[in-house]
Amino acid sequence: MTVVLQVTDPVLHSFAAEVGRVDPVAVRGGGTRWEVGGPLGEGTRIVEAPSGIVEYAPAEMTVKVRAGTSVAALEQALAEKGQRSALPVRGGTVGGAIAVGEDHVEVLGRGQVRDSVLQVRYVSSEGRLVTGGGPVVKNVSGFNIPKLITGSLGTLGLIAEVVLRTNPIPAVSRWVASSDVDPFAVPDAVLRPSAMLHDGDTTFVLLEGYEPDVNSELQRLRTAGDFFDVAAPPPLPEHRWSMPPADLRHLDTTQTGAAVASIGVGRVWAECPPPSRTFDPVIDLISARTKANFDPTGRLNPGRRP
Repeated sequence: MTVVLQVTDPVLHSFAAEVGRVDPVAVRGGGTRWEVGGPLGEGTRIVEAPSGIVEYAPAEMTVKVRAGTSVAALEQALAEKGQRSALPVRGGTVGGAIAVGEDHVEVLGRGQVRDSVLQVRYVSSEGRLVTGGGPVVKNVSGFNIPKLITGSLGTLGLIAEVVLRTNPIPAVSRWVASSDVDPFAVPDAVLRPSAMLHDGDTTFVLLEGYEPDVNSELQRLRTAGDFFDVAAPPPLPEHRWSMPPADLRHLDTTQTGAAVASIGVGRVWAECPPPSRTFDPVIDLISARTKANFDPTGRLNPGRRP
């Protein structure tokens, strides 16, 4: 569902006016993933999205928040009601995390960012406020603008406000690790971990839920290897790679440098940036047509490529 009109918030209208409709423009959040997608075109004007939590409905497990709000501030507000989001806490903003499309390291437990965005309000290349999606979990059918905007690096619209799905903070969260287990045997040994990481030497697993269930899962894990408690997962290197989960078995550290792989997700954090990818010509054609439909003059985040 896409609606152009009926946005009454003066803060959002002020942001849309600042974006305007003529010159190249981009939104900068916390800058933690500023170089993702390539360097920004020279002469691009930089603006900041509005911030603040607009409406939080714990019983509905949804929160309406402006894009310039820091993820840390959002998580603090949600935690007061025993909830959390799917966004990564790495010093960035809500809009930046959604524009990059980066999941939390605990994605298996928190869910994907792309699935958590229920509604998005963004400023189009014509300077108009556009609403896509709906503010409830049971949404109407139609063209899924939130999923399209998520991960688009601001090349289709500049995010102003979103409605996010939240989820409860588990009663128990317990990180355990093993240095003598096959990391690819872990998914068969445990029912539903919130994260499974491997740094080349040690496998880290996050178990969450009620205490009896976590204890039971730990006993299952210990049939595959000698697991012990750890305070936290390993530190994640700077660069984020995506690859088919099966390829993680043959990860080439001569290309990645030191790396931490997310088992079952198809994601790696590495010392080295990922190589340039060659896309199928059909994907290139679809991307170009989508960009032309949303931003015919190419003024939104010029130089970026999702």
